[in-house]
Amino acid sequence: MVEYERKQVSLAVYTRRAVPGVYPDGLARSVHFAVSRDGKTYEPWNSGYGILFAEGTITEQNTIRPKCVKDPHLSRRKDGSFAITARRVEEDGSEDEESRGKVLLWLTEDFIRFTACGLVEENVLEEERKGTDRLMVDAAVCGRAALYWGKLRNIGIHLPERVKVSDAEELERVKALAVYTDGSTAEKQVDWDSACLDFSRKGEYLIRGRVKSPAYPFPLDRGWGDPVIFPWEGKYYYIATNDNRNDIGFYVREAERPEELFGEHVKQHVILDYDEKRELIQTFWAPEFHVIGGRLYILFAVGPREWGPQCWLMRLKEGGRITDPAAWEDPVRIRKKDGSFLCREGITLDMTCLKAGRRSYVVWSYRNGINTPLDTGSMLYIAQIDENAPWQLISDPVLLSRPLYGWENTEGTINNEGPHAFTTGGMVYLTYSGGAANGYTYVLGMLRAKESSDLTDPDSWEKSGTPVLSFYSVEGQYGPGHNSFFIDPDGNLMIAYHAETAIDDNIRCPGIRRVHFDIQGRPRFDLSAERDLDPKLCEVSLRVMVSPEEKDGKGEN
Repeated sequence: MVEYERKQVSLAVYTRRAVPGVYPDGLARSVHFAVSRDGKTYEPWNSGYGILFAEGTITEQNTIRPKCVKDPHLSRRKDGSFAITARRVEEDGSEDEESRGKVLLWLTEDFIRFTACGLVEENVLEEERKGTDRLMVDAAVCGRAALYWGKLRNIGIHLPERVKVSDAEELERVKALAVYTDGSTAEKQVDWDSACLDFSRKGEYLIRGRVKSPAYPFPLDRGWGDPVIFPWEGKYYYIATNDNRNDIGFYVREAERPEELFGEHVKQHVILDYDEKRELIQTFWAPEFHVIGGRLYILFAVGPREWGPQCWLMRLKEGGRITDPAAWEDPVRIRKKDGSFLCREGITLDMTCLKAGRRSYVVWSYRNGINTPLDTGSMLYIAQIDENAPWQLISDPVLLSRPLYGWENTEGTINNEGPHAFTTGGMVYLTYSGGAANGYTYVLGMLRAKESSDLTDPDSWEKSGTPVLSFYSVEGQYGPGHNSFFIDPDGNLMIAYHAETAIDDNIRCPGIRRVHFDIQGRPRFDLSAERDLDPKLCEVSLRVMVSPEEKDGKGEN
């Protein structure tokens, strides 16, 4: 917890000045929070990025009218909880006639979890609108919230005082425990210097080691978007959208370890290329490897001569090699349960697959009217599939998410795309991207649901109102998004994503880092290598008791 000297501190709510190309309307006109220890100097939460956003409205033409906020107020309610109110305005800050006489209302007890109440008649909010833009709040409450909205970092490494081992293999299994600012922990491998150990004789030794953690430089490459790292039959494979070839063809790399996929001399295998006969002409987008029903597939989007990407898949033949183009069956376009294509009008793309409980699902992005006044924006849909025939849905598509928030719909980009999921602890976490796919505003959003629930029921899902990864998250990385997940050789859950190296750079570059779970069990995608493992804490020592006849590998504290 962040600690303050005083029992109460000043908490402020505010909006920021919009700066095109730096911090646009959709972001600036949201509710920001900052806390002051002395009432004069304020420290922003969430690195100064907005936390509470207004939802846009849907017109009769099924388009989205973006909305923002101004004049936020903060007040304490009679039950001790807090209310945040704000006037809803148009994206450019002008008056919103639809909400005249009403204000947006959020309720919270801890400034971590907020309940959005939507528009409420202003005249019934007597105590809530008496607030101002500043309020004295219990320091402990603000300390926990500041930690939640802040950036975690490694502050300690724990090891047992001594361990008893019988051989080198047991010693290799001794791991360090990294501790972070919120009290959360993560196991780390250690490279132990065992040269002085004689495993054939009993004895006690003091050895040194170096804690290690997965650390990938950024950028790993240039001109690749939507990266996917995939373990298969003892090797790792990399596939992505190839911007260097104008998004034509799918190229696969193969290596023993993930970091080797980006070596200078790694071969690129073209497994699907431009093909007029099969109308595989353009927009070879967002390929993903998935094992479905025990068979390996690639889900992807591709378009014919007339621009319009659609969702397809192709299956690896029995016994085939991923890198062999002849080992893949002909691509098949995805169909609905009635046998018709996934959509008659518009585009479909970025399909992913996930399994929860005994059901398998696909999630994809759909958009209609792109680049016209009737642009719906891209939306996420979900449906169930039969693993034995995943090219055809067995349930009707259900709308899961639309880009209603300012961070999803900004500077003219109306976007929900690039979904990808992982499951842990009985929960399904589905990340997706909003904002401009090759610009600095690209971000990750997240939906989560219980693994046992019906994922085709929108009420099963909880959507984050704030991005979980943005260009404010890691210094020098702009527009992080369109991610995937994989398990590395050491058992770490990793996130692969693309981003740009400068705020005005539109070249997509792949990056990788470890997914951390904070003290509340929330996945964090923003731990840079330096914050994941402090270089100053890497050197460690350990007292080792060698007992050749005992194979317990027990540690002592």
